[in-house]
Amino acid sequence: MSLYDQEYVQMSVRDVYRSRFSDYARYIILSRAIPDVRDGLKPVQRRVLYSMYKERNLPDRPYRKSAKTVGDVMGNYHPHGDSSIYETMVNLVQKHKMREPLIDGHGHWGTVDGDSAAAMRYTEARLTDISMEMLRDIEKDTVDFIPNYDNTTKEPTVLPSRFPNLLVNGVTGISIGFATEIPTHNLREVIQGTVALLKNPELSLDELMTYIPGPDLPLGGIIQGKSEIKKAYRTGSGRIVIRSKTHIEKGKQGKQLIVIDEIPYTVKKKALVQQIDEEIIDKNVDGLLEVRDETDREGLRIVLEVRKDAEIDGILNYLYKKTDLQISYSFNMLVISDTHPKQMGLKEILQAYIEHQKEIVTRRTQYDYDKAEKRLHIVEGIIKAISILREVIDTIMDSDGREDARENLMKKYDFTHDQAEAILDIRLHQLTKLDIKKYEKEEQELHKKLKEWNTILTSETRLKKVIEKELMEIADKYGNERRTVIEDEIEAIAVDISITVPSEDVIVTLSEDLYIKRVSMRSFSSSGGTLETAGVKDGDRIRFFRKINTIHSLLLFTNDGMYYQVPVHEIPDARWKDPGTALVNVVGLGKEQKVVGIIPVEDFNQPELFVHFATAKGLVKKTALSDYSTNFKKRGIVAAKVKEDDAVIHVAIASEENHMLLVSKEGMAIQFSLKEVSAMGRNTAGVKSMKLADEDELVAAFITKEEDERILAILTAEGVGKRIYVSDFLVQARGGKGLVVIKRRKTKPHRLIYAILETDPLGDIYYVTNKGQEALVNFQQIDVSDQGGIGKELLTLEKGTEIAKIYQRPLILDDKPDEEEDIS
Repeated sequence: MSLYDQEYVQMSVRDVYRSRFSDYARYIILSRAIPDVRDGLKPVQRRVLYSMYKERNLPDRPYRKSAKTVGDVMGNYHPHGDSSIYETMVNLVQKHKMREPLIDGHGHWGTVDGDSAAAMRYTEARLTDISMEMLRDIEKDTVDFIPNYDNTTKEPTVLPSRFPNLLVNGVTGISIGFATEIPTHNLREVIQGTVALLKNPELSLDELMTYIPGPDLPLGGIIQGKSEIKKAYRTGSGRIVIRSKTHIEKGKQGKQLIVIDEIPYTVKKKALVQQIDEEIIDKNVDGLLEVRDETDREGLRIVLEVRKDAEIDGILNYLYKKTDLQISYSFNMLVISDTHPKQMGLKEILQAYIEHQKEIVTRRTQYDYDKAEKRLHIVEGIIKAISILREVIDTIMDSDGREDARENLMKKYDFTHDQAEAILDIRLHQLTKLDIKKYEKEEQELHKKLKEWNTILTSETRLKKVIEKELMEIADKYGNERRTVIEDEIEAIAVDISITVPSEDVIVTLSEDLYIKRVSMRSFSSSGGTLETAGVKDGDRIRFFRKINTIHSLLLFTNDGMYYQVPVHEIPDARWKDPGTALVNVVGLGKEQKVVGIIPVEDFNQPELFVHFATAKGLVKKTALSDYSTNFKKRGIVAAKVKEDDAVIHVAIASEENHMLLVSKEGMAIQFSLKEVSAMGRNTAGVKSMKLADEDELVAAFITKEEDERILAILTAEGVGKRIYVSDFLVQARGGKGLVVIKRRKTKPHRLIYAILETDPLGDIYYVTNKGQEALVNFQQIDVSDQGGIGKELLTLEKGTEIAKIYQRPLILDDKPDEEEDIS
């Protein structure tokens, strides 16, 4: 056909790309990255092993240069880069990757540290004994062969694989849209499981797992998650945890040593040591002093030196979480089955392997049967010829050449062509009595073998017996003990903050403009140790001051019912004279959110303590303190459900033995026992605390106690103040109207804007008017009066002026204040 006779097909660029990419993807999946379920090998692995076998690079022969093997593979079977072929060889050699290495390497083939192998011109290799089981009987027509890439020779489509290599040595592969991840298993266990399934195809997964309990990794270690192993064996996908194996020794000078004996599969030892060393340098683990790699010819050994009083379990838990001392491993048992990628479970994989072995043994037996049958035919002809030897010799003597002799033997004595050829090939010295007996004995042995092989070919039971026998021989010859320990549950890692953060008392402050800082006691003391020396921005002031430990947490509650848990050590460190960091840079505070409660927490596991809330619309709720323990997150978490027209005004920690005192804007108050409020979850709204008039709302809430001797001080927008003993407010049932705090005026009724429980000593209280005036409030100017009486003018305000805001200057105390911190 000439150039002008060719036909052209019109296709869009998109269709061309789709067609070409689809072909390429199929090639990558089937011919490069994903293993065959029958022999567990990728094409390049199969080609390397077969090429070494063909070149007689066998276990009983001297080592041969790796470059020679790579060249043979690339020239005959795998027309790709030499680096990919050599990398395949390296993986098949490395004992820390293969449970049963298929190539025996001589030279530097890489290490568990992650060091690369030496160049192929320096290393040498040969097949291992067990790899011969992968290739055994391949010359007996047990597998199909196809032309190689240039049609100069042939290569096998699959290896006989006389043991389940896919599970024993596992595989990792990444293709286009597909990936496979199958861990290694114990040879003896896998063969026992295969034999059990061979005997009973209806075997359940649970029964199969009594033989194959889970992966057995080259480096040992501990696998956690038996339910996940079962899931992976059932579906082909699952996630387990692999943990290092450690023990404790005594070191010098009373120090303790954590010795790592085995590390997780796929982890590089050098990288793990470096990770641990970085944690030590950054001082992230309190008590961990040094890490040393003491690995030698005796085996892997990484030593962690820790302080003699250090918490060993806490240090290990931290390292499990932050380093590769523990890793997650995801099964993805994707294989090529019947020329298609398929995710298979354990039972499916073994069933596919068993079917492969049935075919291998059947084809081998048929090959041996045919060969023996042909030989028997020849032997029978020779024996017949010997019985009429003189006639045969005379016939040959009278013939004109070999061809005529063959024709004469066939015509006169009914020999077949093959028999006649064999007779002509016999030498005279083979016609002694001894040789005649040898042929008769061979005839008997051939009849016996043919009968045995015919039984295998015609009986499924006999076929299974042969497979079982040969598998168990391999298990006995190459099997070894399990290295990996399997634990039922995946242990939840709880990292004690005291392990990761040095315990230290610090000062934490929050300003009116929401600037937060953590200050060391040294910086605080050296700067005078007073609020006057605190660094704040112009016009700002300290709102919250607390001495607290770095291993504790702060709970920040907002008006819209959200909260943030901030570990104290996560608060940015600053000097006392620095203004600090904007709170929005620490937590994701919204523009409309206001912090209405700050609660330091030393331990969330205190069942007797509850977080209590009060809202402006008169709802109260209590929730267990433990419900507010969470990981540090920048975004807020729901603390209480709050309606759009409502807001949280008070948050405090207290037990059920306490009371709550609520004060409203119109001068009403109620005190009730906290036992009357049922505990509920975080995302709940609460219950009614007191009956409020239509325009009334709560302005303050306090945690009180029986026989409370404190004084409630209130202040109205007009500057009228009043002081009442808390004990004057009788404990009532929740939900009532309450009692009058201050007698209402008929005209211009009081609008209560501030209330405080006086403590000893009481910090300074300041007011700011709607016209920007600021002054100190001195409640001590007025006497304590009865509940329900009139108040006394505490502040003299000009007409049109009223109090807009009140704030209390925090006290600096050596001891910790009460749990409740009022910052309203």
